[in-house]
Amino acid sequence: MTTRRDLLAASAATALLAACASTRGGADLPPIVFVHGNGDSASIFQSLLWRFESNGWPRERLHAIDLPYPTATEDHARPQPGRSTSADFRNHLRAEVDRMLQATGAGQVVLVALSRGGNAVRDYIQNGPGADRVSHAILGGTPNHGVWALPDFQPNSEFNGTGPFLRALNTPRNAQGDEVTGPVRWLTIRSDGNDKFAQPDGLWIGRRGQPTHVTAAGPELKGATNVVIPRIDHRETALSPAAFAAMHQFLTGRPPAQPAVVPEPRVVLSGQVSGLGVSSTDPASGNLPNNLPLPGATLAVYAVDAGTGERRGPALLSQAIGPDGRWGPLATTPETRLEFVVAAPGYATTHVYRSPFPRSSAIVHLRPERVPGADRDAPALVLMTRPRGYFDPTRDRMAFDGQTPPPGALPGAGVASSRIQPAGLPRTVVAEFNGEKVVGRSWPLAQNRVSVLELTD
Repeated sequence: MTTRRDLLAASAATALLAACASTRGGADLPPIVFVHGNGDSASIFQSLLWRFESNGWPRERLHAIDLPYPTATEDHARPQPGRSTSADFRNHLRAEVDRMLQATGAGQVVLVALSRGGNAVRDYIQNGPGADRVSHAILGGTPNHGVWALPDFQPNSEFNGTGPFLRALNTPRNAQGDEVTGPVRWLTIRSDGNDKFAQPDGLWIGRRGQPTHVTAAGPELKGATNVVIPRIDHRETALSPAAFAAMHQFLTGRPPAQPAVVPEPRVVLSGQVSGLGVSSTDPASGNLPNNLPLPGATLAVYAVDAGTGERRGPALLSQAIGPDGRWGPLATTPETRLEFVVAAPGYATTHVYRSPFPRSSAIVHLRPERVPGADRDAPALVLMTRPRGYFDPTRDRMAFDGQTPPPGALPGAGVASSRIQPAGLPRTVVAEFNGEKVVGRSWPLAQNRVSVLELTD
């Protein structure tokens, strides 16, 4: 429970930030470092960065990190091919914070984390030197008391509430039983019961019908400001407009002046091309995403018709991907729909269709697909993906190629992609989600081509 002392200190901190917001056009607003979750990349924070920018934060004071191997090891302290230990994540975060402090000249940063990223934030602040370098820590959907609390299931995982990693982080810091490290100000954001990783039943960890001994309140921390937002899913605890509003209120003491993203007249895009892991000693790691450069890949970007997904003229950009993995820059408009075509040895040529980008972004990250064995004989393969949230037929209005709900979407907001195998000639395919519409085209799978219709929100 938050104490009166905590509220007074938080009030003083937010008053200071609010005063800063009115000076020098936002140049004195604290820099923010965004920390992604398990298996993710910096790109998931794209819309959240736009919301901060639309409310006065300078772009150069917002930085989303990319952990090279974002998937956690089964034992938090034991190396595993294609994965990262908790120490790997903590040390990477420390280096990124130091880089942000040096770049901005600030004395402290704000940390905003999703899911597993919050484990690294807590570890960095508790075990140093983050307590001196962080003013505010915001954790969305972080499994602070575990995704499960079972001594007989992956006992040393950083997601096990009974394991050594979380037990050490959750050791009370004072007589009040606070689980947070001061003088950092803490905010947790959680769902009221729609977070797949804060469930009493083990469905989402492969143990349907067995108790996890974790509840919807698992992401809360004693001593923090704990906010509950109805019906949001696991990713939306950090990436939704409602989560952003809670963050802005916590940091400045007031609601955001611009709840929606404000478009820019000129949009410049860039990002990184990365791939999937390959390990001769651990074949399973070949399916794990990484955030390492994928040199040797090629990228072409086309403007496409809003109604059909067909290309409107020659490529706007065409380039080979170098050792740093970076692509761009590409200048476009906030009305232009784009098709990104990524090709690399060992992958399918992947056609990624996106709705218009309202603002510039340097984290338009791309990753080509590999075709699963079960789909190889299909005429075509088209995916509908929502990287910044999940599908929930009981909550969301959505359709994929006219199918409602999209194939594979399950109640309970636990699935973030859908796939279809459309027959016939290459044709228009449409993905719709809560008012957003992505239009793409199918491609022959016999040519080793796959289409991805990626939602922005």
